[in-house]
Amino acid sequence: MGTLIRTGVLTNYLKVAQQLDFDPKPLLRKLGLSTAMLADPERLIPGNAAVTLLRESARITECPTFGLRVAELWQLSDLGVVSVLLTHQRTLRDAVGTLIQYRHLLNEFLVIRMEDVGNKVIVREEFVADEGGTSIQSTELVLGVLSRMCSTLLGAAWRPLSVHFTHDAPPDLRLHRRVFVGKLEFASSFNGMICRAADMDFPNPIADPVMARHAQRLLEGLPGANEPSIVLQVRKAIYLLLPVGRATIEQVAQGLGMNVRTLQRQLESAGNVFSDMVNGVRRDLVIHYMDNKSYALARIAESLGYTAYGSFVRWFVTQFGMTPTQWRKVRSAKER
Repeated sequence: MGTLIRTGVLTNYLKVAQQLDFDPKPLLRKLGLSTAMLADPERLIPGNAAVTLLRESARITECPTFGLRVAELWQLSDLGVVSVLLTHQRTLRDAVGTLIQYRHLLNEFLVIRMEDVGNKVIVREEFVADEGGTSIQSTELVLGVLSRMCSTLLGAAWRPLSVHFTHDAPPDLRLHRRVFVGKLEFASSFNGMICRAADMDFPNPIADPVMARHAQRLLEGLPGANEPSIVLQVRKAIYLLLPVGRATIEQVAQGLGMNVRTLQRQLESAGNVFSDMVNGVRRDLVIHYMDNKSYALARIAESLGYTAYGSFVRWFVTQFGMTPTQWRKVRSAKER
C-alpha cells in the first residue's frame, strides 16, 4: 500500500467539491477511494492516492486553489486526539515540536523542521511522496493546515513574518491572503514560514499539563505509534537538508540520534545505500525545480546541495543525458 496518511487533513474535501459543483465519485473510484473513507478522519489511505486526488480535482474543476480551499475549512479538532495534545502545549514552539513528534500518526509523507536563526524561527514543511508525487495542491494544503493550527493556538497574536512557497504565484491571491497572514513569498527556496522567536515562545494561556499527559498516553497506545521505517526517516531528512547543503550521512545520523555506522547498518539491512538515496531525492526534486521556469539554473544547483554549478551540470547529464539548458529547451518545444 505504500506510505499512508490519515484522512483528517482531507476532512473538508467533499465540502469543497460540492462548492465547486464537482462530483468526485468517479475520480475516487479510479483511485480506490470512496466518500465514506474521506468522511472518517481516522481512516488511513494511500498517500499517493491523496496527492493525485487533490491534483486531479484541481485540474478537472479548473480551480488552482483547490487544496488551499480544503485547508481554509480545516479545524484543529480534525486531528482527533492529537488536537488535544497540541491545544495544551505550553507554547507554539512546543505545539509544532509535538506535531513533528507525532506527524507519522497523521501523515507519513509530512516532514517538518524548525530552525532558529537569530531572533527568528524558520519552519520548513515538505511532502515526501513515494514516487516524487507531490503537487502544488498538496503543498498548499499542508501549509494552510499548519497556518490554521498556529492561528487557532495563538489567535490574533499569530503574525508570521513571511510564508514561502517553491511554486509560482497563482493569478488570484485573495484566498492566500485570507488563509495566511504575513508576506507571501512565491518561487522561494523552501515551503514554510518565518516567524519571530518571541511569537513561537509566547505562553499558551489555556495550556493544561495534566490534559497534555492524558492525551499523550492515549496517543502512545494507538496503532502505529512507533516511528516509521529508517528508510522513510532518512529520506525525509535528505529532503530537508539538501537545500541547505547539509545532506550528509553525518548530519542525518546526528539528527536521528545515532552514529554513522549504526545508520549504515540499518540502511543496508533494508537494502539501501545512503548515497543512492541522496541521488534519488535529487532526481525527485530536480524535475520539480526545472518545471518552474522562474528558477534560475544556478539556484536549482544550490537547492540540490551543489556549491559548484559545473558539478550540478555533470550530475544532470549523467542522470538525463543532456544539460539542464538543453532539457528546458526540449521541454518548452513539447509544450508548444
